[in-house]
Amino acid sequence: MESDESQHYTQLPREVIVGKDVISHVGDVCHRLGFRGNALVVSGPITYPLAGERVAKSVAKAGLRVDHVIVKEASESILEEVITKVRQSEVNLVLGVGGGKDIDLAKLSSARAAVQFMSIPTAASHDGIASPYASIKGSSKPYSIRGQAPIAILADIGILAQSPYQLLAAGCGDIVAKYTAVKDWQLAHKLKNEYYGDYAAELALMSAELVSKNSRDITQRKLEGVRTVVEALISCGVAMSIAGSSRPCSGAEHLFSHALDIVAGETSLHGERTGVGAILCAYLQGSNWESIRDFLREIGAPSSAKELKVSPSQIVKALTMAHSLRPERYTILGETGVAGPAAERVAKATGVIE
Repeated sequence: MESDESQHYTQLPREVIVGKDVISHVGDVCHRLGFRGNALVVSGPITYPLAGERVAKSVAKAGLRVDHVIVKEASESILEEVITKVRQSEVNLVLGVGGGKDIDLAKLSSARAAVQFMSIPTAASHDGIASPYASIKGSSKPYSIRGQAPIAILADIGILAQSPYQLLAAGCGDIVAKYTAVKDWQLAHKLKNEYYGDYAAELALMSAELVSKNSRDITQRKLEGVRTVVEALISCGVAMSIAGSSRPCSGAEHLFSHALDIVAGETSLHGERTGVGAILCAYLQGSNWESIRDFLREIGAPSSAKELKVSPSQIVKALTMAHSLRPERYTILGETGVAGPAAERVAKATGVIE
């Protein structure tokens, strides 16, 4: 008989719209989904003038009373401020407009206030635009925590294509990391009898394969290339919702990313760190780490410590401590981790450090 761990809760978006000028249709989506009363736009100082104001006007045309809050970082203190505003204003819908921090704050504040959340990304830098998970500075957990999946996602590829290319390349790094994440999930299923879902795993892998095959369109910033990245990120978020956990998209490479953040600070983007982590972890898994490295180089994403702006010793330290961040999650790092000398050999063999 299967254990209760095989049971999980699936939460999926009701509407997903990807295309040019879809940001002007936010109000239409609100109307179709039956939202009334008050709405709150959570955005940043750059992203609010870029897209947040247009979202607010569109929502107001649908008959809702709209307020907004400008956030500069995704921290526990800012999160509490947003939650307070949501509750005091009796908000029925929170709209995250912007990058990772804006969407993460909208996601968690809405979940904790028990209202719905809509995701309107302005950058395709990681799969948080569609997943139920978020990262908050100062949290007791040095990894992503569960919030809720968006009720709708509107990805305007015209706006996304205009964002800095580094953000798009980082999104590709986060996507290609699904190769190692799925292998870790399979390993945990084999050795620890953890629940494993073929459909969620294949959806994550398909996203990585599609992005890998369309690298030329991505590097040339063609709208179809941007669409491929955005749809892949959305598919990854859906894969996590179907799995009931972040397993299909987050393995040892993500633990490495979080560990490097602790060791060295935010010298790079999350997707950039997970991409390099995927190189290291694919080597440990006996997989084709060279293809991951070559893809990252082709799209202009970091593949070395130098490009992540960290030292060789920080790479080694992050790899040795990564397993300890989430001991309940079994990965290729095992229960005891990778010893320092072995971690250094892996990093040198892959060219991550010299």
